[in-house]
Amino acid sequence: MKATSGGALPSQKIRDLIHSECIIGAQNEHVSPASLDLSLSDEIYSISGLVLPQQGEKVRELLTIMDAQKATLDTPLLCGKLYLARLNEKLALPSHIYGYCNPKSSTGRLDMHVRVLADGVPRYDSITPRGYAGELWVAIFPKSFGIKFHEGTTLTQLRLFTEDTRFSESDLEEAMNNGLIWHPNENRILSYGELVTNDQDGAVVLTALIKEGVSGFHCIADKNQVIDVQKIGEYEASDFFEPIELVHNSLHLKRDHFYILSGAERVRIPPSLASEMVPMDERSGDFRSHYAGFLDPGWGWGMDGEGCGRPFTLEVRPFEELVVRSGQPIAKIKFERMCELPDMHYDAKVTQTSHYLQQFGPKLGKQFR
Repeated sequence: MKATSGGALPSQKIRDLIHSECIIGAQNEHVSPASLDLSLSDEIYSISGLVLPQQGEKVRELLTIMDAQKATLDTPLLCGKLYLARLNEKLALPSHIYGYCNPKSSTGRLDMHVRVLADGVPRYDSITPRGYAGELWVAIFPKSFGIKFHEGTTLTQLRLFTEDTRFSESDLEEAMNNGLIWHPNENRILSYGELVTNDQDGAVVLTALIKEGVSGFHCIADKNQVIDVQKIGEYEASDFFEPIELVHNSLHLKRDHFYILSGAERVRIPPSLASEMVPMDERSGDFRSHYAGFLDPGWGWGMDGEGCGRPFTLEVRPFEELVVRSGQPIAKIKFERMCELPDMHYDAKVTQTSHYLQQFGPKLGKQFR
């Protein structure tokens, strides 16, 4: 499936926007195949509640309503407290471009809820309408333990578009015939007709990985514990998480607890496509199955298309007591076309330093040994 003339902007187009100052304050090293990492400035506030701006309102004008109190990155952000920080990047987008934001994987795996706010946009994580110009802010809510950030920390990704190219059902069937989804246990492509469930909206519903051994992790951290996001591989996982034991070949998840699980199916995204995880509806149960919501072109593709896919890691928080068995729907993913092929793709990153390139099964954040 080839990239189209409209759709998601690739890395080289994002860099062009940086060089032409349509994206101000961004760094080239923060560009990924189909996204741009957005970074924290040193301006941060503790707030009592989030207020979305109405048309014509700037987020900065709402600080008083949010009872904003000046905070600092010199000390950790406390568990259970809500913060609002200005991002370093500003936008002056061309009139035909709009965008959306998704938390980074490293954010979700630390049980942080982050949402981007834009001037005059009464929705979270939305850089709309086309041609947006203004500041960007991020709301941060650590939910299991404290988090130590630094100026320049990247928490969320900006994706930019010229048009909506999300899949129809016929698009999905064609892509699956070309190896979009691979069988969890067998070395073969999963056919369209083998999907466990189908909402008929161009999306794939993934099932949970349930197997002997480690099928997931349960967060056991005390809210007073702190993770410094810059300390890679320096924390004992057992101080924060415990492996989940199977009970009657199923996972028993407690209400309002945090878990790291894995999808069973292997996803293989060609360089011509990008993907977004979208919320499951209430017919599958009352739970959140992901915090991070985007994977770049080339995920599970291999260097030159020889890959056989890779499962997604899921950040799950049930809002009711939840029992998860093999084959049970747990997450949903949509796909969209790139407007042109990126000049790099995920599995072929030059540095090969991604913590998640060799990911199979549930994987904790990069801060853990």
